[in-house]
Amino acid sequence: MKNRIMKIRKYIGALLAVATLGTEPAAAKDFWHTAIDYEVNAGTNIGGASPLPLPAEIRHIDSYSPDLNLQIGARVRKWLSNDLRWGVAVGLRFETKGMRTDATVKNYGMEIIDNGKKLSGRWTGKVHTKYHSQQLVFPITATYRLNDKVVFNLGPYLAYAFTNDFEGNVHNGYLREGSPTGDKVSFEDDSKATYDFGENLRKFHWGLQGGVSWMAYKRLVVNANLEWGCNSIFESSFKTVSFNLYPIYLNVGFGYVFN
Repeated sequence: MKNRIMKIRKYIGALLAVATLGTEPAAAKDFWHTAIDYEVNAGTNIGGASPLPLPAEIRHIDSYSPDLNLQIGARVRKWLSNDLRWGVAVGLRFETKGMRTDATVKNYGMEIIDNGKKLSGRWTGKVHTKYHSQQLVFPITATYRLNDKVVFNLGPYLAYAFTNDFEGNVHNGYLREGSPTGDKVSFEDDSKATYDFGENLRKFHWGLQGGVSWMAYKRLVVNANLEWGCNSIFESSFKTVSFNLYPIYLNVGFGYVFN
Protein backbone atom coordinates (compact mmCIF):
# COMPACT_ATOMS: atom_id res chain seq x y z
CA MET A 1 0.00 0.00 0.00
CA LYS A 2 2.79 2.33 0.93
CA ASN A 3 4.60 1.61 -2.33
CA ARG A 4 1.42 2.34 -4.34
CA ILE A 5 1.02 5.71 -2.62
CA MET A 6 4.62 6.55 -3.41
CA LYS A 7 4.10 5.61 -7.08
CA ILE A 8 0.92 7.70 -7.26
CA ARG A 9 2.80 10.69 -5.84
CA LYS A 10 5.54 10.22 -8.41
CA TYR A 11 2.97 10.06 -11.24
CA ILE A 12 1.21 13.21 -9.98
CA GLY A 13 4.55 15.01 -9.66
CA ALA A 14 5.52 13.99 -13.21
CA LEU A 15 2.17 15.15 -14.60
CA LEU A 16 2.47 18.50 -12.81
CA ALA A 17 5.98 18.94 -14.20
CA VAL A 18 4.79 18.18 -17.74
CA ALA A 19 1.86 20.55 -17.33
CA THR A 20 4.16 23.27 -16.04
CA LEU A 21 6.59 22.81 -18.90
CA GLY A 22 3.77 22.82 -21.37
CA THR A 23 1.98 25.95 -20.24
CA GLU A 24 4.19 28.43 -18.35
CA PRO A 25 6.88 28.95 -21.01
CA ALA A 26 4.24 29.34 -23.68
CA ALA A 27 2.51 32.03 -21.66
CA ALA A 28 5.79 33.73 -20.90
CA LYS A 29 6.87 33.45 -24.52
CA ASP A 30 3.67 35.05 -25.73
CA PHE A 31 3.84 37.84 -23.12
CA TRP A 32 7.45 38.83 -23.72
CA HIS A 33 7.16 38.55 -27.48
CA THR A 34 4.50 41.26 -27.51
CA ALA A 35 5.64 43.22 -24.44
CA ILE A 36 6.11 46.97 -24.63
CA ASP A 37 7.51 49.08 -21.83
CA TYR A 38 7.71 52.82 -21.36
CA GLU A 39 10.06 55.21 -19.60
CA VAL A 40 10.05 58.85 -18.57
CA ASN A 41 13.49 60.22 -17.80
CA ALA A 42 15.56 63.27 -16.95
CA GLY A 43 19.26 64.05 -16.78
CA THR A 44 22.08 66.40 -17.67
CA ASN A 45 24.43 66.66 -20.67
CA ILE A 46 28.16 67.02 -20.11
CA GLY A 47 30.34 67.82 -23.11
CA GLY A 48 30.73 70.36 -25.86
CA ALA A 49 31.25 71.09 -29.54
CA SER A 50 34.76 70.05 -30.50
CA PRO A 51 36.92 69.86 -33.64
CA LEU A 52 38.33 66.42 -34.47
CA PRO A 53 41.27 66.42 -34.30
CA LEU A 54 42.29 69.67 -32.58
CA PRO A 55 43.38 72.01 -35.44
CA ALA A 56 46.69 73.86 -35.56
CA GLU A 57 44.87 77.20 -35.17
CA ILE A 58 43.96 76.31 -31.56
CA ARG A 59 47.22 76.47 -29.63
CA HIS A 60 45.83 75.94 -26.13
CA ILE A 61 42.51 75.44 -24.33
CA ASP A 62 42.75 77.87 -21.41
CA SER A 63 39.45 76.94 -19.74
CA TYR A 64 36.31 74.90 -20.33
CA SER A 65 32.99 74.99 -18.49
CA PRO A 66 29.89 72.97 -19.40
CA ASP A 67 26.62 74.78 -18.88
CA LEU A 68 23.77 73.32 -16.85
CA ASN A 69 22.48 71.27 -19.78
CA LEU A 70 19.22 69.69 -18.64
CA GLN A 71 17.31 66.99 -20.48
CA ILE A 72 13.79 65.57 -20.10
CA GLY A 73 12.14 62.96 -22.29
CA ALA A 74 10.37 59.67 -22.78
CA ARG A 75 10.86 56.48 -24.74
CA VAL A 76 8.93 53.35 -25.68
CA ARG A 77 10.61 49.96 -26.16
CA LYS A 78 9.32 46.76 -27.77
CA TRP A 79 10.99 43.42 -27.18
CA LEU A 80 11.32 41.50 -30.43
CA SER A 81 12.94 38.21 -29.39
CA ASN A 82 11.20 35.47 -27.44
CA ASP A 83 13.91 35.43 -24.78
CA LEU A 84 13.58 39.17 -24.09
CA ARG A 85 17.14 39.80 -25.21
CA TRP A 86 16.68 41.99 -28.28
CA GLY A 87 14.38 44.92 -28.79
CA VAL A 88 13.96 48.30 -30.44
CA ALA A 89 13.30 51.65 -28.77
CA VAL A 90 12.20 55.06 -29.98
CA GLY A 91 12.24 58.21 -27.93
CA LEU A 92 11.66 61.93 -27.85
CA ARG A 93 13.49 64.31 -25.56
CA PHE A 94 13.98 68.01 -25.04
CA GLU A 95 17.56 68.91 -24.17
CA THR A 96 20.01 71.75 -23.98
CA LYS A 97 23.62 71.60 -25.12
CA GLY A 98 26.14 74.26 -24.31
CA MET A 99 29.59 75.21 -23.09
CA ARG A 100 31.91 78.13 -22.41
CA THR A 101 35.55 78.05 -23.45
CA ASP A 102 38.60 80.25 -23.45
CA ALA A 103 41.39 79.48 -25.90
CA THR A 104 44.66 80.84 -27.24
CA VAL A 105 44.65 80.75 -31.04
CA LYS A 106 46.77 81.71 -34.04
CA ASN A 107 45.46 82.55 -37.53
CA TYR A 108 41.96 81.63 -36.39
CA GLY A 109 39.21 82.52 -38.88
CA MET A 110 37.14 85.32 -37.37
CA GLU A 111 34.59 88.03 -38.10
CA ILE A 112 34.39 90.58 -35.31
CA ILE A 113 32.29 93.64 -34.56
CA ASP A 114 34.37 96.66 -33.50
CA ASN A 115 32.46 99.87 -32.75
CA GLY A 116 29.60 98.72 -34.99
CA LYS A 117 31.93 97.85 -37.88
CA LYS A 118 32.48 94.30 -39.10
CA LEU A 119 36.05 93.17 -39.66
CA SER A 120 36.99 89.71 -40.94
CA GLY A 121 40.28 87.93 -41.27
CA ARG A 122 42.70 85.88 -39.16
CA TRP A 123 42.82 86.36 -35.40
CA THR A 124 45.81 85.65 -33.15
CA GLY A 125 45.29 85.97 -29.41
CA LYS A 126 42.59 85.06 -26.88
CA VAL A 127 39.07 83.89 -27.78
CA HIS A 128 36.11 83.50 -25.41
CA THR A 129 33.24 81.40 -26.77
CA LYS A 130 29.73 80.69 -25.54
CA TYR A 131 27.70 77.96 -27.29
CA HIS A 132 24.09 77.16 -26.40
CA SER A 133 21.45 75.15 -28.24
CA GLN A 134 17.96 73.89 -27.33
CA GLN A 135 16.94 70.82 -29.29
CA LEU A 136 14.28 68.18 -29.81
CA VAL A 137 16.01 64.82 -30.23
CA PHE A 138 14.51 61.66 -31.74
CA PRO A 139 16.65 58.54 -31.06
CA ILE A 140 15.98 55.14 -32.66
CA THR A 141 18.05 52.42 -31.01
CA ALA A 142 18.48 48.67 -30.90
CA THR A 143 18.50 47.33 -27.34
CA TYR A 144 20.13 44.26 -25.82
CA ARG A 145 19.31 42.95 -22.33
CA LEU A 146 22.38 41.48 -20.65
CA ASN A 147 20.45 40.41 -17.54
CA ASP A 148 17.56 41.54 -15.35
CA LYS A 149 19.46 44.70 -14.36
CA VAL A 150 21.44 45.86 -17.41
CA VAL A 151 20.26 46.89 -20.89
CA PHE A 152 22.50 48.30 -23.65
CA ASN A 153 21.36 50.52 -26.53
CA LEU A 154 22.91 51.71 -29.79
CA GLY A 155 21.56 53.54 -32.80
CA PRO A 156 21.14 56.84 -34.67
CA TYR A 157 19.41 60.00 -33.58
CA LEU A 158 17.93 62.99 -35.38
CA ALA A 159 17.73 66.43 -33.79
CA TYR A 160 16.13 69.78 -34.53
CA ALA A 161 17.57 72.92 -32.91
CA PHE A 162 14.91 75.56 -32.31
CA THR A 163 17.30 78.00 -30.57
CA ASN A 164 21.00 78.46 -31.38
CA ASP A 165 23.68 80.75 -29.95
CA PHE A 166 27.39 80.90 -30.73
CA GLU A 167 28.95 84.14 -29.59
CA GLY A 168 31.85 85.60 -27.64
CA ASN A 169 34.70 88.05 -27.78
CA VAL A 170 38.36 88.36 -28.72
CA HIS A 171 41.03 90.17 -26.71
CA ASN A 172 44.77 90.39 -26.04
CA GLY A 173 45.74 89.92 -29.66
CA TYR A 174 45.37 91.20 -33.19
CA LEU A 175 43.36 90.64 -36.36
CA ARG A 176 44.94 90.44 -39.82
CA GLU A 177 42.22 91.69 -42.15
CA GLY A 178 41.41 89.41 -45.07
CA SER A 179 44.46 87.15 -44.79
CA PRO A 180 47.37 86.26 -42.45
CA THR A 181 49.38 89.08 -44.09
CA GLY A 182 46.63 91.73 -44.15
CA ASP A 183 46.40 94.98 -42.19
CA LYS A 184 46.90 94.50 -38.46
CA VAL A 185 44.21 95.62 -36.00
CA SER A 186 45.33 95.21 -32.37
CA PHE A 187 43.27 94.73 -29.20
CA GLU A 188 45.36 95.07 -26.06
CA ASP A 189 44.83 95.41 -22.30
CA ASP A 190 41.05 95.62 -21.69
CA SER A 191 40.19 96.21 -25.34
CA LYS A 192 37.73 93.64 -26.75
CA ALA A 193 35.68 92.99 -29.86
CA THR A 194 32.64 90.74 -30.06
CA TYR A 195 31.46 88.16 -32.58
CA ASP A 196 28.19 86.32 -33.17
CA PHE A 197 27.84 83.24 -35.40
CA GLY A 198 24.41 82.15 -34.12
CA GLU A 199 22.75 82.61 -37.50
CA ASN A 200 25.31 80.27 -39.07
CA LEU A 201 24.44 77.25 -36.90
CA ARG A 202 22.49 74.47 -38.55
CA LYS A 203 18.99 73.51 -37.46
CA PHE A 204 19.09 69.79 -38.24
CA HIS A 205 21.60 67.39 -36.72
CA TRP A 206 22.19 63.67 -36.79
CA GLY A 207 24.54 61.33 -35.01
CA LEU A 208 24.92 58.14 -33.01
CA GLN A 209 23.84 57.30 -29.49
CA GLY A 210 25.11 54.43 -27.36
CA GLY A 211 24.76 53.68 -23.70
CA VAL A 212 23.61 51.52 -20.83
CA SER A 213 20.70 51.44 -18.39
CA TRP A 214 20.86 49.87 -14.95
CA MET A 215 17.76 48.96 -12.97
CA ALA A 216 18.73 50.33 -9.57
CA TYR A 217 15.52 49.75 -7.60
CA LYS A 218 12.25 48.21 -8.76
CA ARG A 219 11.23 50.57 -11.60
CA LEU A 220 13.92 53.21 -11.04
CA VAL A 221 16.61 53.07 -13.74
CA VAL A 222 19.94 54.91 -14.03
CA ASN A 223 20.96 55.87 -17.59
CA ALA A 224 24.24 56.84 -19.20
CA ASN A 225 24.33 57.62 -22.93
CA LEU A 226 27.01 59.07 -25.20
CA GLU A 227 25.79 61.24 -28.10
CA TRP A 228 28.27 61.76 -30.93
CA GLY A 229 27.26 64.22 -33.63
CA CYS A 230 28.14 63.25 -37.19
CA ASN A 231 27.72 66.68 -38.77
CA SER A 232 29.19 70.03 -37.76
CA ILE A 233 27.14 72.49 -35.74
CA PHE A 234 27.86 75.06 -38.48
CA GLU A 235 26.08 75.15 -41.83
CA SER A 236 28.20 73.82 -44.69
CA SER A 237 28.15 77.25 -46.38
CA PHE A 238 29.79 78.92 -43.36
CA LYS A 239 33.53 79.32 -44.03
CA THR A 240 34.69 81.88 -41.47
CA VAL A 241 35.62 79.15 -38.98
CA SER A 242 37.75 76.87 -41.12
CA PHE A 243 37.13 73.59 -39.27
CA ASN A 244 34.10 71.56 -38.20
CA LEU A 245 32.78 71.43 -34.66
CA TYR A 246 31.02 68.20 -33.65
CA PRO A 247 28.65 68.02 -30.65
CA ILE A 248 29.84 65.29 -28.27
CA TYR A 249 27.91 64.88 -25.03
CA LEU A 250 27.57 62.33 -22.23
CA ASN A 251 24.06 62.24 -20.79
CA VAL A 252 23.70 60.95 -17.23
CA GLY A 253 20.31 60.68 -15.54
CA PHE A 254 17.52 58.51 -14.23
CA GLY A 255 14.14 57.25 -15.36
CA TYR A 256 10.95 55.50 -14.29
CA VAL A 257 9.95 52.39 -16.24
CA PHE A 258 6.39 51.07 -16.51
CA ASN A 259 4.25 48.91 -18.81
